[in-house]
Amino acid sequence: MNDPVNRNQSAHSGKPIPMQMNCADTYWEKAKQEQFVLPYCTACKSFFFYPRKWCPKCFSRDPGWKEASGKGRVYSFSVVYHAPFESYAADVPYVLAVIELEEGPRMMTNVVDCNVKDVKIGMPVKVTFEERADGFKVPQFKPA
Repeated sequence: MNDPVNRNQSAHSGKPIPMQMNCADTYWEKAKQEQFVLPYCTACKSFFFYPRKWCPKCFSRDPGWKEASGKGRVYSFSVVYHAPFESYAADVPYVLAVIELEEGPRMMTNVVDCNVKDVKIGMPVKVTFEERADGFKVPQFKPA
């Protein structure tokens, strides 16, 4: 078994770039600059995630973006021991988690830069960015 410490991979890891939807362009552009933003509804004053063209709470069709704290807690998680693709083999074992963000929404991501055995429900985490090809960066979380 590999060392159970999960580390961010470099831009040369060969990991895929997430499929992008037009309504998420701002999210990914800000991530490239290592800024963590969330969709924000100016009508009902609420954050939400995943990015979409309308607010899931009040159905306003004009959401904007707001910088988020980048802090949250582990809501749920699983440890992955078998890489789904060869490009993830160096990461095994790694933590796939649902993070409850300080602003309220939950998002699926990875918990990195820690021993997988140390991850617990309720553990405080903060955002970090994993670089991939062409300067693309994916928000991940690490222990706070």
